[in-house]
Amino acid sequence: MACLSTTSTDQQQQSTKKMIRMKSSGLTTCHTSPLIDCDDELSKSALFAFRAKEEEITKKKMEVKERVQAQLSRVEQETKKLAEIRNDLEALEDPRWKEGLIVRKKVDLVNKELKSLGQSCQKKEKEYREAIDAFNEKNKEKAQLITRLMELVNESEMVRKKKLEELNEKFELFVKSSK
Repeated sequence: MACLSTTSTDQQQQSTKKMIRMKSSGLTTCHTSPLIDCDDELSKSALFAFRAKEEEITKKKMEVKERVQAQLSRVEQETKKLAEIRNDLEALEDPRWKEGLIVRKKVDLVNKELKSLGQSCQKKEKEYREAIDAFNEKNKEKAQLITRLMELVNESEMVRKKKLEELNEKFELFVKSSK
């Protein structure tokens, strides 16, 4: 059955080509009715042949697409296998590789923490030095104020002593004069 359809398709193509040649050479005339029927048949057969070719092209296109997809999936699988093999090879070179990688990551984390702690420590040391400087300044100021207070107390005592002596002298003069 497939052979019959291909031979009829070939016959239709040949008759279409003959008709086209006849039209291009000017041998056909459109005035008679049998030629119009012939043209309709030729148009239909040409359209049928065109559709058949389109279907064949679409079919081949789909086949190629399926083959490409199959090849791509095989390539992806092979890529995964190669990655696994590479990891296995690296692990073979150094059996403690994964453990070392984990330790390295931990070291990196600790380094980050140390950096931030170091900065914090430096900041706090600076604050501590500033606080000590401020404390020392206040102590000096306090010592100066205490010294000044002692001077004022001494001066006050001296002044009070003098006044007491003066009052005492006045009192004694008063007592002598009242006797």
